[in-house]
Amino acid sequence: MVLAQLGGSISRALQHMSNATIIDEKVLSECLNEISRALLQADVQFKMVRDMQANIKRIVNLDDLAAGHNKRRIIQQAIFNELCKMLDPGKPSFTPKKGKTSVIMFVGLQGSGKTTTCTKYAYYHQKKGWKPALVCADTFRAGAFDQLKQNATKAKIPFYGSYTESDPVKIAIEGVERFKKENCDLIIVDTSGRHKQEAALFEEMRQVSEATKPDLVIFVMDSSIGQAAFDQAQAFKQSVAVGAVIVTKMDGHAKGGGALSAVAATKSPVIFIGTGEHIDEFEVFDVKPFVSRLLGMGDWSGFMDKIHEVVPTDQQPELLQKLSEGSFTLRLMYEQFQNILKMGPIGQVFSMLPGFSAELMPKGHEKESQAKIKRYMTMMDSMTNAELDSTNPKLMNESRIIRIARGSGRPVRDVMDMLEEYKRLAKIWSKMKGLKIPKKGEMSALSRNMNVQHMSKVLPPQLLKQVGGVGGLQSLMKQMGSKDMMSGMFGGDR
Repeated sequence: MVLAQLGGSISRALQHMSNATIIDEKVLSECLNEISRALLQADVQFKMVRDMQANIKRIVNLDDLAAGHNKRRIIQQAIFNELCKMLDPGKPSFTPKKGKTSVIMFVGLQGSGKTTTCTKYAYYHQKKGWKPALVCADTFRAGAFDQLKQNATKAKIPFYGSYTESDPVKIAIEGVERFKKENCDLIIVDTSGRHKQEAALFEEMRQVSEATKPDLVIFVMDSSIGQAAFDQAQAFKQSVAVGAVIVTKMDGHAKGGGALSAVAATKSPVIFIGTGEHIDEFEVFDVKPFVSRLLGMGDWSGFMDKIHEVVPTDQQPELLQKLSEGSFTLRLMYEQFQNILKMGPIGQVFSMLPGFSAELMPKGHEKESQAKIKRYMTMMDSMTNAELDSTNPKLMNESRIIRIARGSGRPVRDVMDMLEEYKRLAKIWSKMKGLKIPKKGEMSALSRNMNVQHMSKVLPPQLLKQVGGVGGLQSLMKQMGSKDMMSGMFGGDR
């Protein structure tokens, strides 16, 4: 995923600092230089990187810190906060209200995935009970209306456009008026893609904005745009009142850091990120959980929300009970594989678990991993109830393995791989033992229920070491308050 390499580089810089015997100015400078290089290589604007480095050095004055202070923790927290500040302009965007008509206008560069993003945005809200509609005011690109029509039809969302009318302002006005009469509460206007050199198209964008009077203008930014991101985003902001940003193509392997510059240029928050081509590959963007995942710290609230979203309501208490007991059977693995395939790209799901993404999902191999999961499920279909419900790995002897291989039409080696995966997952599952799981809508309870002992078990060893072991973790929670700690590191409710 875009920015995964950046996250890895920052994590390595923090690890190098943690391995140092004494934290002095030299160690701090080396750490910050390494992080700055990683950000610049990811195409983050130079001024943003320079400001971040200066801010951290101002916050972390090693001479002023008494001997009792955990310098590693203070530096890590400063880095975490500065990365959050890069992505957070400090003001929320306009939030539409269900039942009250809102007009949302989408603007962006040619090829940024704007039309697809309009449909994703509409589909996301439709699933939440809204009544969205799409208006194609893009008369510049051939095939734009056909694309929007095809996307909208597939998602069963009403749409409006014209093959004969060439005036985008007229189409936009007619479309918005029609859907207001039909009591649609989210009217999404797609405009022509453009770049900052096209004065005529920018004028057209201003006219559409003045005619439809949108409640929110969303700037769609391709994550691979690079250093041009800041200038392009600023040009849009000067023409229309950009109130939010959506970053697309976050599933690719481009550097992606340039998209962070769009936040600084527009002074508007990122509200969603596109993580694939499919209509449901669209995530709400929340700064702290995103930075936590970027640094390998996980996103507990996101993971729990996924469980609540995908697992049938009647199965949730049983699953959460098993999660807290730490007992893991092959049948439970089968059920969770079913749920994971529903959750979306498997890499996104496992990246929400602190430190586990690398163990379970090699980066860039999401499709292969999904295919592997389906093969594992086929093999488990050839197992007996006793085998599926047993927690004793010794039960799976050679004759049983050969029988399962024959029954599923897979090589014996594949069955052995599946059993190894089971052992690995069972080991991870066992770390959850004793964890009290909150109900849906009670994520703030996680901060109260998850004590230092539980956190020290769940955190990977390298991350626990970075915060100064169990003692450092306890000190950190005392200083920040457990709720803030969970919000900052794991994305709990704020």
